[in-house]
Amino acid sequence: MIKFGPSGNSESFYAAGYSHTEEAAAFVKERGLDCFEYSFGRGVRMSEEKALSIGEAFREAGVEISVHAPYFVNFANPDDEMAAKSYGYVLDSGKMAKLMGGKRIVFHPAAQGKVSREEAVQKTEDRLKILRDYIYLNDLQDMMFCPETMGKIAQIGTVEEVTRFCRIDPVYTPCVDFGHINAREQGSLKTADDYLSRLSYMISELGYERMKHFHVHFSKIMYSSKGEVKHLTFEDTVYGPEFAPLALALKELKLEPYIVSESAGTQVEDAAAMKHIYFEV
Repeated sequence: MIKFGPSGNSESFYAAGYSHTEEAAAFVKERGLDCFEYSFGRGVRMSEEKALSIGEAFREAGVEISVHAPYFVNFANPDDEMAAKSYGYVLDSGKMAKLMGGKRIVFHPAAQGKVSREEAVQKTEDRLKILRDYIYLNDLQDMMFCPETMGKIAQIGTVEEVTRFCRIDPVYTPCVDFGHINAREQGSLKTADDYLSRLSYMISELGYERMKHFHVHFSKIMYSSKGEVKHLTFEDTVYGPEFAPLALALKELKLEPYIVSESAGTQVEDAAAMKHIYFEV
């Protein structure tokens, strides 16, 4: 089943007087949504008790939960000691996701830094092979670790690079952020064919079964010549991308991803809008 939900809590969640993540489960469910992404963006600072409490609330509501690893993951870091911290960030996120009853961990692969693009990509690939070994050693191989397509030119994470990383092992599933792709490619996603070409490429490289339930981030994003500037809401009419062409492409390819809205403050409303569009087109 295709799923729709927000990344974190929207402005409307707080405006309604809520404050705890446990309350987000029913809030999301009442709005007809199916999933929720919890962000450890600034670090994995959560007790096991809290993770279990969140997991229970989401299980009772019948809403699936995923997590986003800390934003400072960088598997191309030239400093081995700093890179080693990235293993910890992703593995700690995985352990918390498991306690919450989730199966998906999204992470940013790397930044290019001062080396050549290929050198940074190769270093990232080598370290993701080491991460794979740690995933198995920690008995987390039943989880889906999702390297994300990135929005800034200086970040590692094109469609081709993320696909390359996912070829390493079945523990890796792509997180395709279409807003990021559109931003780094200067407004490239306009028609259903634009989405179809990228998704068909990933299916050809990874196989249909690996892609059927892939992870999606979607939002409209302002961009400059360097790529992503900031996330917008569905009210934007300048930057895009639009969701309807993606909905058509997903139906044509019979894909049923987990779709997370990363709109700026209107995540719940825009997730609901995407679900409505999907079932209308």
